[in-house]
Amino acid sequence: MKVTTAALPLLPLFQRLLPGLPALPGLSGLPGIPGLPAIRGLSDVAALPGRLTGLSLTLLKASALEAAILAGHLLLYPSGIVQERRPVQALRPTGPRDAQDDAQPSPQPSRLPVPVSPPVVLLHGFIDNRSVFLLLRRSLVQHGRHEIESLNYSPLTCDIRTAAELLGRHIEEICERTGSERVDVVGHSLGGLIARYYVQRLGGDRRVRTLVTLGTPHAGTRVVPLANAHPIVRQMRPGSAVIEELTGPAPGCRTRFVSFWSDLDRVMDPLETACLDHPDLSVENVRVSGIGHLALPVHPTVATGVRQALDTAEPEAGSETATDTDERAGGLTIA
Repeated sequence: MKVTTAALPLLPLFQRLLPGLPALPGLSGLPGIPGLPAIRGLSDVAALPGRLTGLSLTLLKASALEAAILAGHLLLYPSGIVQERRPVQALRPTGPRDAQDDAQPSPQPSRLPVPVSPPVVLLHGFIDNRSVFLLLRRSLVQHGRHEIESLNYSPLTCDIRTAAELLGRHIEEICERTGSERVDVVGHSLGGLIARYYVQRLGGDRRVRTLVTLGTPHAGTRVVPLANAHPIVRQMRPGSAVIEELTGPAPGCRTRFVSFWSDLDRVMDPLETACLDHPDLSVENVRVSGIGHLALPVHPTVATGVRQALDTAEPEAGSETATDTDERAGGLTIA
């Protein structure tokens, strides 16, 4: 009886943990325990170990994937050091055979007009090169995007503004060579910030139709304080002069922004810094769950999301705000 009496204060706890617990013999006539409050949220506490286990497994898989991608990228890195060769437009040879063909043209089946997509420009991140886009580029080509160019900027670049000016010159050359009025840009990490500076501060919205950013520190990141020795890292810190410039007004900006951010991106501190929030910009933020920073330009699920973002018709000017779009933003869950 002494043991039973000592366990009485724990009885309500046991009954909450085990709702189907039957009444114990000899205790039905005992009065309630006064002053013992109901314990709320106990089911959430009970489920916490399972949730932590699931998070740990997800984090473990994401970390293993990051390590594998890093190893593969180190092997491919030398192949992307040299700037990509610009394609040369081939001229059709003329001669007697062409004249004969023109005189007796062969019947051609009628075809529906194919929509022409603008060229895609890929811009890598900090201390990286165009080799990071090998798989994304292949995915874009397989789905009909044939005008794709990867740009390298020097790892010695010390100013985002200078890199943005260089990007602008490259884009002007691409438009002149291809005859296209506008391009789409996909930027990973720092590359997205460089492209955004070009669009917002250098009039690049005239040339860039859609800017897709992958793990870009739009509001600045506090990760790895020791990296402040590099000037361009200091420009990626919260409150830097470049970040403050980008938070300034951008009325009438014609570029559509799609920002992919990952909830396991350890390069972003805080994680939400990879979300783009600006009242003057047309923005869609897409949350990616299950992968880290290096996997964003590599994973096939993200590649599918990038293709969909580029294929989406651009909204009319002023038709939506960043807040409206964020409420409809989707997400990608990667197992």
